[in-house]
Amino acid sequence: MKQDYTKILTDILGNLAHLNHIQPSEIPHINLYMDQVTGFMEEHLSNSKRFEDDKILTKTMINNYAKNKLLPPPEKKRYSKEHMYMLIFIYYLKGFLPLTDIQAILKPISDEFFGSDSDFCMEDIYKEVFRLGEENISDIGHDILENFHTAANSFKDYDGEDRDTLQLFAFICLLSFDIYLKKEVIEQLIDAMEKKKNS
Repeated sequence: MKQDYTKILTDILGNLAHLNHIQPSEIPHINLYMDQVTGFMEEHLSNSKRFEDDKILTKTMINNYAKNKLLPPPEKKRYSKEHMYMLIFIYYLKGFLPLTDIQAILKPISDEFFGSDSDFCMEDIYKEVFRLGEENISDIGHDILENFHTAANSFKDYDGEDRDTLQLFAFICLLSFDIYLKKEVIEQLIDAMEKKKNS
């Protein structure tokens, strides 16, 4: 592949390494009204938007999450820190899973830990999950680079001017296949969870 794709990928991976999640200390200690929730999420997650006019979270989305039982109802129209943790999890999962699957994943966590008086709470879960994610970023970047180099060595028998385009297509397909396989694993784990719950 041409040198410009190498630079583009290097820049992308560099940006991924600097992506930050919302720290628990950044979430207000007071309960928030819906407008405050959407404003907070927009402010803190706007760097993950692909297009300027993309919406991070809207009132309609929040109402839909509550209707589909992904999110416990607010107390007196206000949302707690625990609601915020749930909304952040939903935000990341909704990019590749339907709401029914997200509900299956989050319901056991919400049932056990949302509003719990135990020493282990939603904040502890949030911190641990994102700690694991941060530790995994460099491994993910390494895998992406390996796929890039594999694709850059593809179509060696093709001498056309658009070989570059074919190699980029191969790279995107390799990344897509990786996502496809991981999504298959996630879906089968969710199905196993549901089967165990109903047995």
